[in-house]
Amino acid sequence: MNNFYPIALLVNYCQSFLGAIAFYTIIPVPEHWPLKFQQLARWAPLLGIFLGSGLGLVDLGLNYGGFPLLIRSALIVTIWLGITGGLHLDGVIDTADGLAVTDPTRRLQVMQDSVTGAFGVMAAIVVLGLKTIALGEITTYRWFGLMVAAGWGRWGQVAAIGFYPYLKPTGKGAFHKQDLRLPQDLLLGLVCLLIMSGLLIGFNVDYWWLGVGVAMIGSAIALLVGFWFNYRLGGHTGDTYGAVVEWTETLILCVLSCLLNYAN
Repeated sequence: MNNFYPIALLVNYCQSFLGAIAFYTIIPVPEHWPLKFQQLARWAPLLGIFLGSGLGLVDLGLNYGGFPLLIRSALIVTIWLGITGGLHLDGVIDTADGLAVTDPTRRLQVMQDSVTGAFGVMAAIVVLGLKTIALGEITTYRWFGLMVAAGWGRWGQVAAIGFYPYLKPTGKGAFHKQDLRLPQDLLLGLVCLLIMSGLLIGFNVDYWWLGVGVAMIGSAIALLVGFWFNYRLGGHTGDTYGAVVEWTETLILCVLSCLLNYAN
């Protein structure tokens, strides 16, 4: 029976990864494929890397199609938002509305309200605008920028799930907290992202400082964003998990726009 254990484990991993695709994206998964929705968060950074690589391929196609850089960037950000179904951006909006409330005891109630407030709209505009402008300033290694931004953004989510309390007894984010295993689920994404930096160095040894810098800055931003939301709210919710993803992606793209242009 032990001979079948590795196969059963591999099948379990595949079903869990497919569950992560179905939960975090709008990518269709055939209905007859068995899905598992336990321990989804561990796959989020790897899913982000795959998502970034797909966006990089689309960007390459748009480049060959003759689209100007800024238009390409706007289209990529739009597709990026569409693939995730706005799941994380909705977290940005709800979190911004909650933080705008001066009474801390009412913040969670406001975040649960389906009505979008002015601060939520402004936060969404800032995130999408900064992403588009920052990506528009990146002229080389855009595929790398997309992959590490999406990957570190989701690693920041895993860190927030693991390190901080969940503020509600139920909710979409509650089962993430219950099923997460530390440190292995956190290390899985970290290793994948460090490999990404290693690949950049492998493509161009002269850019070793960029690979190391992205790993250090990416991890720092991911951790600090989660820490900041915890500091303001005393913990996290499903909405703040999404906000961590979006704000980490945005800030990393902004930093990369400086680093990659400096490298050129």
